[in-house]
Amino acid sequence: MATARASTSLELGELGFDSGAHVLVKRALVRLAPGEQLELRGSAAELGIHAAAWARSEGHEVEFAPVGAAYVLRLTPGAAHGARWRGVERTGAGAGPEHVVEHPPQRWGLAARGAAVEAGAPEFDFAHASKLELWADDLGALYRQALASQWDPATAVPWNAPQEHSEELEDALVTVLTYLIENETAALIVPARFAASVHPHFREVQQLLAIQAADEARHIEVFTRRATLRRSQLGLSTAGGQASLKTLIDEPDFALASLLLSVLGEGSFVNLLWFLHEHARDACTRAVMKLTAQDEARHVAFGVAHLARQSREDASLAPRLAAAIERRHDALRGTAGLNAEVFDALIVLAAGGFEPADIARGHQAVVELVRQMHAGRRNRLRLLGFEAERAEALSALHTRNFM
Repeated sequence: MATARASTSLELGELGFDSGAHVLVKRALVRLAPGEQLELRGSAAELGIHAAAWARSEGHEVEFAPVGAAYVLRLTPGAAHGARWRGVERTGAGAGPEHVVEHPPQRWGLAARGAAVEAGAPEFDFAHASKLELWADDLGALYRQALASQWDPATAVPWNAPQEHSEELEDALVTVLTYLIENETAALIVPARFAASVHPHFREVQQLLAIQAADEARHIEVFTRRATLRRSQLGLSTAGGQASLKTLIDEPDFALASLLLSVLGEGSFVNLLWFLHEHARDACTRAVMKLTAQDEARHVAFGVAHLARQSREDASLAPRLAAAIERRHDALRGTAGLNAEVFDALIVLAAGGFEPADIARGHQAVVELVRQMHAGRRNRLRLLGFEAERAEALSALHTRNFM
């Protein structure tokens, strides 16, 4: 004689399987003791038929009999009950940054950090999947700062502010803005491309890269809008300038791209944007340059932070960084570098006039700008572990196109 099996009762009332009863049944099944059955009681129309169909689809056995207007069903979990979660793997002990692992497997795929990944999930192919390569200290703080610093071009910039400067000064500004747009386009493409190839386990890195790309999109918008306030056409795009930027876009290594774009290029651009803010002739341009400079400073901070961390843990990084600078310099040796029209436009903007003394003052200001760019690059290279003399030499090799 078969021994009666223990059972747990679940009252469904008028709730049927066509209205969500399976949610309660699944919840009850999880709580069954080994060998226990689940007894269902309910009065929904065709409860027995629907319960039997659902049970078969889940691999369970069910017996039922009508009792007046109600049903009593005895469900026996199948052998496969719970098998779906056998072999489940956690993507870290929790969701916080303290639970980041060194080398998340590709089989974790798009799962959130701290989630349970079902066995048999597909493997992805994220090219950048190493904490050493990607991580920086205080990434959460950098991300929160980036979020808090977002601004709306429609309200943050006084587009209707008076403009009383000459047409020649406006032409010089449009020349520089055309150059800025081109460079910011490259600075958008690079983080956007890497964001798609970073393992989602490092979500803070993805988020920062995404915000960087959004920042650059906004910069392109405001530079273009400012350039077309008084002009219908923009300035010149040179072959040398595009060749310089192409080396950034073509760089497949995350660390090397961060060095060339953020640490060196965008770092130099911070100096350039503050220079343009200082010498702007109208409130609109001053606001545009200030806001974009603040954004770029965050990009530089992330580049320096993650490369400094990596350089402390990987002695092979510094020689690779140096080789990347030298390789780029050699590749661009035959190009013209900075557009001469841009250089002259910077002189004119700083001069503010065309008397010999004005031009001399403007030229000296641009010379000082270049000196400040070099000093900034040198100091950031020192933060990455380079000795003073080596940092000086590498900074001097940076592209004459500034970015």
